[in-house]
Amino acid sequence: MKKIMLGVAGMALLMSSCVSQKKYADLESKQKETQDLLNSATVKLNTCLEEKATATSKMQTLEDQVAFLKANNQELINNMGNLTTLTTKGAENLEKSLESLQEKDLTIRKLQNAITRRDSVNLALVQSLKGVLGNLDDEDIQISVEKGVVFVSISDKLLFSSGSYNVTNAAKQILGKVAQVVNNKPDFEFMVEGHTDNVPYNSGVLLDNWDLSVKRATSVVRILQNDFGVDPARMTAAGRSYYIPLMPHDTAANRAKNRRTRIVVLPKLDQFYSMIEEGMKDPKIN
Repeated sequence: MKKIMLGVAGMALLMSSCVSQKKYADLESKQKETQDLLNSATVKLNTCLEEKATATSKMQTLEDQVAFLKANNQELINNMGNLTTLTTKGAENLEKSLESLQEKDLTIRKLQNAITRRDSVNLALVQSLKGVLGNLDDEDIQISVEKGVVFVSISDKLLFSSGSYNVTNAAKQILGKVAQVVNNKPDFEFMVEGHTDNVPYNSGVLLDNWDLSVKRATSVVRILQNDFGVDPARMTAAGRSYYIPLMPHDTAANRAKNRRTRIVVLPKLDQFYSMIEEGMKDPKIN
């Protein structure tokens, strides 16, 4: 009997030992599984924290951008208001500038019209002079237009003897033809200029080339007045000595070219202004 009891007790102890090891193994397995879940949760938590930090940073950046855009938008609104004001003023200034340009353009056209009329008159004057003077040697008499002024240049060998200021009889015929033209153009004034070479001159009451050039000019003016009836109020006598030469005073031929009398035909200033006033009345301009 005692042996039976010991056997039963042994069997019970053995069975108890087996059950404890199985539970331990189960617990150990569950503990490992729980640890794995904890580790996985920890990783996910860290990931979430990182994502949260990134999202927070992005949100702060977006908030900053929104604040900047709001401020920029307000500035644009203000600038649009200023731009509207500037545009209005700019339009007014542009309109005034256009009006000013139109006025200047009108003035320019008036002046151009007057200059065209003056040039037409000068051309007619040149044609008249060439018509009455005929085919003279170009070296003895030249007719030209420079800067709106008609010039008649006559060589001294046609007008005077060497060193003299007395007009020759042959020259009087030429001056008579010039007088014929200028008498038909009462709206013109003219100046007679005497020019000499640079050879020193001193004879009688004449001291130098200045005196000679002036004396030759006055001789021509007197012939035009006394012999051909040109109004003396329309004439001016001037001497230029040798200071405005055509050629250098270095050869006898050049000095001969520089000795000349020049008649400068000038439109009266009041006539020129009248041309401008008439141009202003032109329907094409107004």
